[in-house]
Amino acid sequence: MRIAIIGLGMASLPHLAALKNLSDKVTVTGVYCRDDVLREKVANEHGYHAFSSLDEIALCQQTQAVLLITPPSARYEIINKMSASGKHILSEKPLERSYSSALALVEMCEARGVKLGVVFQHRFRVAAMRLADIMKDGKLGDLALVRAEIPWWREQAYYDAGARGTYAQDGGGVLITQAIHVLELMLSITGPVKKVQALCATTKLHNMETEDFASCGLVFEGGFPGSIVATTASYPGGAEKLIIDGTLGSATLEAGKLVINFRDGRTVEVGEETRTGCGANPMDFPCDWHQSVIEDFASSVSDNRDPKITGRTALGVHKLLEAIRRSSDSAAMVSLADIV
Repeated sequence: MRIAIIGLGMASLPHLAALKNLSDKVTVTGVYCRDDVLREKVANEHGYHAFSSLDEIALCQQTQAVLLITPPSARYEIINKMSASGKHILSEKPLERSYSSALALVEMCEARGVKLGVVFQHRFRVAAMRLADIMKDGKLGDLALVRAEIPWWREQAYYDAGARGTYAQDGGGVLITQAIHVLELMLSITGPVKKVQALCATTKLHNMETEDFASCGLVFEGGFPGSIVATTASYPGGAEKLIIDGTLGSATLEAGKLVINFRDGRTVEVGEETRTGCGANPMDFPCDWHQSVIEDFASSVSDNRDPKITGRTALGVHKLLEAIRRSSDSAAMVSLADIV
């Protein structure tokens, strides 16, 4: 696959490292960002062509796809332009700032016949894939309770840089920027949520427009309850957890390690503890999972199939986030069926 990179900020670091490892399978046709100095710097460091504009990428016949690593506020213009020129798109999360905006992008790409993948790299962790298989095979029995815990930390300097933590650029705070990874993984394993009751707030530890704390109770479509607690105000930051209790045992996925305690006394452990970017350095994690995302997307293009995580798949977590925000704003329980 031949791909162009659009966006060269902090989030591009694991992608650039992953693409270096995939050089035998994926060719980078060039890079682009609005900052001329940064664009030339990255291009020179990696030996890539520096595109002068989005139009140049759209017109480039050698470019089959684009890797979109811009803020969510820039998604629509770029995806509109690239999909119109027949380029497949792999976009960083979140797809957009709201459910309705994300839906519009999904429908746009579907109408134009281009693939739209979303970077939810947590799905490609070995331990996460093992948990998905165990749940699919029913080895934990019937689901009884699900808990997602994201006790992360971000310095105030993180939010002072650019427009992070604003509705205009990001669409929200800890939920759509940090917790979205765990919540998308959760939904892929548990199935959709039916209704939520939530509280979102900004603590005195941050000066920001959006929430740095969110807590909510869930009722899943399967009838079992659950909860979410997510924050970037938990110093110095701890690894995210997804805890699933079933009638035959309980599973705890903490960062890259899975521990299952079966009720018959057996214990299964898969994976290992990894850096997760939960603390002051948001990029403190390996590039392996991003590499798997890109490799899957590249093969989806060559094999003419859907990538593992499509834009339409990503709509599930966008709908959940929308319901959480509405519930907090209204101080009432919200049904996801009402999110359209």
